[in-house]
Amino acid sequence: MRRGAARSEDGGVTETIAGPSLSPLEFLAVLAAAVLVVARWLPPAARSRTAVGAAAVFAASAALLGVTGVRWQLWPVLAGGGAVLPFALVPLVRRRGSGRAARRAPWWLALPGAAACLGLVAAGPVAAWAFPAPVFPAPSGPYAVGTRVLQWTDPDRPETFTADPDDRRTLVVQLWYPARESPAGTPGAPYLGRTGAEARTVAGALAAGAGLPGFLFDDAARARGRAVAGAPVADGAERFPVVLFSPGSGGARTQNTAWAQELASHGYLVAALDHPYDSAAVVLDDGRTVRSATSSTGDRDADEELAADWTAVRAADLGFVLTRLEGLDHDGADPLAGRLDTGRVAAAGHSMGGAAALQAARRDARIGAVIDLDGFPHGPAAPELHQPVLALVQETTPDTDPRYPPRLAAALAADTAPTYRLTVPGAAHLSFTDAPLYLPPVPSLVGSLGRTGAPRLVAAATLAFLDATLRPAPGGDPAGPLSAYGALTVHRPGTG
Repeated sequence: MRRGAARSEDGGVTETIAGPSLSPLEFLAVLAAAVLVVARWLPPAARSRTAVGAAAVFAASAALLGVTGVRWQLWPVLAGGGAVLPFALVPLVRRRGSGRAARRAPWWLALPGAAACLGLVAAGPVAAWAFPAPVFPAPSGPYAVGTRVLQWTDPDRPETFTADPDDRRTLVVQLWYPARESPAGTPGAPYLGRTGAEARTVAGALAAGAGLPGFLFDDAARARGRAVAGAPVADGAERFPVVLFSPGSGGARTQNTAWAQELASHGYLVAALDHPYDSAAVVLDDGRTVRSATSSTGDRDADEELAADWTAVRAADLGFVLTRLEGLDHDGADPLAGRLDTGRVAAAGHSMGGAAALQAARRDARIGAVIDLDGFPHGPAAPELHQPVLALVQETTPDTDPRYPPRLAAALAADTAPTYRLTVPGAAHLSFTDAPLYLPPVPSLVGSLGRTGAPRLVAAATLAFLDATLRPAPGGDPAGPLSAYGALTVHRPGTG
């Protein structure tokens, strides 16, 4: 079973069951295959009937899976069941044809084969548990969520990753926004791309970046989120504060979809960027795919200089997208015209995207708050920050870069506005993304907060901060709500 999370009365996260890793048909195939394997060891009176029944169910379920589509997790099950099928049925056929009991292999010879087949059958559910199809938590806000993808080219900025002097920086941006409720049964938008082909391209690039075979991300490529593509904007005249998002290096604009959907359901517009030549794979409107061209050199000083350069490009991307959103708000023909509150803007990002959000805030006074999701601050520490900052980080371990804690602490302490560092117990670097929804629940990889526990916690802490900074109530302070989610360190200028 996949696990999810619910908010407890004291503000913590509690685990709940979110759904099975196997569909009923897949479960039937696994059960029939397992019964086929053990039928040989049953008493003679039950052996024949059990083998025939299990073989019929296995064959029927395998045929149906062939029609509906076989996930890679089921291939070991079909292999194990198919391998044992002849050994389960042939003795029965021979006995009926000759009228005499067919000879069976001795138990000591049959046992290794049965164990191997049973291992294959068991590998299916284990693989489905380790690499489940992502199921996104339902947004908890009062709004339904819509999404759309835009492509914008900055005529004033050359593309620094290519040698073509006429090449201009082109960005793909995905918006999540408060929407009207769609009719029941309306499917959510695809998770990793506008089309199946784009989703498969992005999934393959993400897998390659992690050093994994592409088929492991097949379910992620087929997944759908909770937002509806092109849904009408929510009724009313409310203007939505804007949250810009930059993904991690080698990531994708959709890597924090659960987080973006939750924010949009509470009245925010989230604009997530793909950074060409830095994101895993960016599929442009003309069909071209721009793949990541950034890589580590292995030299710490050289890598730090490169990271600072890439962060500066990302920061400029965030500023450009904000300018285009301002134009969108004044474009009478656009559905979002007049609904974007570009006077209340936050920049957010994960990993290198968090560093980009910090740098964008240094350069752009239009940005009123910053959210750094476990991002190492790259680039210059000047000018100083003047915006409230929330830094969500994992606990420090022996594997933590020793430069990270002091660099982050210095950046927060030098801010002229209040800053908040929230250390989340049980979190890992990928806990601040959608990764817990579809990667193996290995604590060192995705933390120990559960499949949906991590995305819900990160979104809840983000909302507490955004509501207090972009929608401040008299006497509002995020410190109280934030303290429910981990160890909170607060810096208030002038208080020491």
